[in-house]
Amino acid sequence: MSFLERQFGLKAQGTSVRTEVLAGFTTFLTMAYIVIVNPAILGQTGMPIAAVAAATCLAAGLGSILMGLIANYPIALAPGMGLNAYFTFTVVKGMGLPWETALGCVFLSGVAFLVLTVAGVRQLIVGAIPRPLFSAIAAGIGLFIAFIGLKEAGIIVANPATTVALGDLTQPTAILAILGLVIMGGLMVWRVKGAILIGILVAAAAGWALGLAKIVPGESGLAALTATAFKLDVPAALHLNGGMGMAMAEVIFVFLFVDLFDNVGTLVAVTKKAGLVQPDGTIPRLNRILTADSIATIGGSLAGTSTVTSYIESASGVAAGGRTGLTAIVVGVLFLLTLFFAPWVQAIPAAATAPALIIVGSLMIGALTDIDWEDPGVAIPAFLTVIAIPLTFSIANGLAFGITAFAVLKLARGQAKPGDWLLFVLAALFVARFIYMGAA
Repeated sequence: MSFLERQFGLKAQGTSVRTEVLAGFTTFLTMAYIVIVNPAILGQTGMPIAAVAAATCLAAGLGSILMGLIANYPIALAPGMGLNAYFTFTVVKGMGLPWETALGCVFLSGVAFLVLTVAGVRQLIVGAIPRPLFSAIAAGIGLFIAFIGLKEAGIIVANPATTVALGDLTQPTAILAILGLVIMGGLMVWRVKGAILIGILVAAAAGWALGLAKIVPGESGLAALTATAFKLDVPAALHLNGGMGMAMAEVIFVFLFVDLFDNVGTLVAVTKKAGLVQPDGTIPRLNRILTADSIATIGGSLAGTSTVTSYIESASGVAAGGRTGLTAIVVGVLFLLTLFFAPWVQAIPAAATAPALIIVGSLMIGALTDIDWEDPGVAIPAFLTVIAIPLTFSIANGLAFGITAFAVLKLARGQAKPGDWLLFVLAALFVARFIYMGAA
């Protein structure tokens, strides 16, 4: 018996080395856009783009390899969309925290996630959150990401009379973004692997031709990484250097819980598609999966990127036949190889990455189909969650509105049970948060 057979149980899963390698390439192509998009978002905090690109490759590479070795699942990891937007626009730009402190919060959330996973508390927390809110949070983050993309493209602009308005679509930036959007959409309709990445590269090439960006190669990926590696400020995140107290706790809470929800939703979808779910609905080796994710988040914060999480794009590799951790390891190796091209990412114009945000956001909206819109006790909290995230520019506010509304309506219908105690504790904490914010 070969080492690969012993390690991954290929025959038992009805797969082969060739199939797993092809599946790994497929998954990589569908999610490689993150190497360009993540630096475009985090770079707005003042973080060096080339360094963030290198950190993204390193975190995705090592995280995916960990998933393959520890959990033996065909699930790839990378810095999460939505969480990187929260990192940039809410934590750094909104709260005025240095990006080093924000990385410290990511590190602490990863440590907390690891402790909760090992201690078994994770199951308690997941069980307390109503399932419809998982879908609502995913959709709300999708709207949030799409809104940012439309803004970056110049398709939506600020307006004092109406808050937002349609931008000038004849501007080069808007034209370039629309071009990228058409290319990505067209390729996806034809089910072309790597459609988002291809669209970004074509739009970038057009941007270079129009003079919207210049190709300026920099240091190698590993050399660029030194600008963000180990720059996180954990003492500030712990409030040891005059931090922001409850605000800091909220940031860590959001990083932790959104990562948790994102993982659970992705794991259910991908494992169902791969036929790896048990008859009773449980996912084998779930704690191993979450352990790999939390270690990857800790490692990502040390390298210089936001929270690392499981990627729904892993489903493309599963559709190509991937069934074991070997698929994830192939993805990880490809990301590590991409590390050497990371400095070139800074030459990609923002208008070329904006369409990717819009496309990814549109794909996340599909989660709304899992919500029972006929039940007011579900529909109202779900709607408040979805609408509050983009309109308040905060995932935390969406979580707060959704969980609080769900708890209040459950009480109003007389359906509260002793087993719901943690839900009501969370709702009470969110109410206290609103009071605190109003008094601040």
